[in-house]
Amino acid sequence: MKEAIAIPQDAGSYSNRIRPGVYLELTKPRLSMLVIMTTIVGYYLARMGIEPPERIFHLIFGTSFLVGGSNALNQWMEREVDFKMKRTAGRPLPTKRIGSSSALIFAMLCSLGGLAYLNFFVNPFTALLGFAAFLSYVLLYTPLKKITTLATLVGAIPGALPIVMGWSAARPYFDLASWSLFFILFFWQLPHFLAIGWRCREDYRNAELSMLPALDETGRATSRQMVLYALALLPISLIPTIIGLTGVIYFIVAFILGLSYAGLSLLCALRPTERRASRLFFGSMYYLVFLLVFMVIDKR
Repeated sequence: MKEAIAIPQDAGSYSNRIRPGVYLELTKPRLSMLVIMTTIVGYYLARMGIEPPERIFHLIFGTSFLVGGSNALNQWMEREVDFKMKRTAGRPLPTKRIGSSSALIFAMLCSLGGLAYLNFFVNPFTALLGFAAFLSYVLLYTPLKKITTLATLVGAIPGALPIVMGWSAARPYFDLASWSLFFILFFWQLPHFLAIGWRCREDYRNAELSMLPALDETGRATSRQMVLYALALLPISLIPTIIGLTGVIYFIVAFILGLSYAGLSLLCALRPTERRASRLFFGSMYYLVFLLVFMVIDKR
């Protein structure tokens, strides 16, 4: 097994040949795309038709750099932990395809550059929300994973802020609509995270991370929280229609999706297995995509 992950003698020269791709890998492109998608949805829901047409470009550009830099900094901070887990052992830093200093400089330049860009080309409030997301992800969630199971709750904060960043690019203030969007994303993430944690619990144990599924031998506590968070999400997801942001079509779709998400969580709770956790994980992705699509389609 050690031979399979051994680093070749010329790892440095190899990294030089593929460095552009390695830098992209540091940004966690799939996760970054999901974050950017929620940001765009937030902007579309908030826009009133009087915004400069180039603002959406500036929002996407600045958010992309901020999110990519934050993900890269997360990998830099967790490089030793990633080496211990099968799921992450192939990342650029554990495999030494890029040096630690290079990764850190890249991460900081992207993060700070993205924040500055949002501040000057979108608005300071959006940049402030981005800074809050950056701090809660890098300085709170990442180190807390080694200390407490509450890290999952903390980690849901930076995941929920991008849709509010999108909203603030059109309306730079908090209101009930923006809070409803925040809490939809917040509660959606929790069963999603717990499903990932259950599938990867052995990895988390090997890395000595204090994630609930890794510490929960029977799966009862993990399952209970999955169901509770999914049930809490159901009424919250209906608020956009109640306050007039979306129409009846969205309300019906959100209700059906919410019942389905809660049902998948309950099935996983009744008999927690990797197969059922995988169903919940993929179901959570379908839930989010369809929910956001119908938000956009049925915007009032």
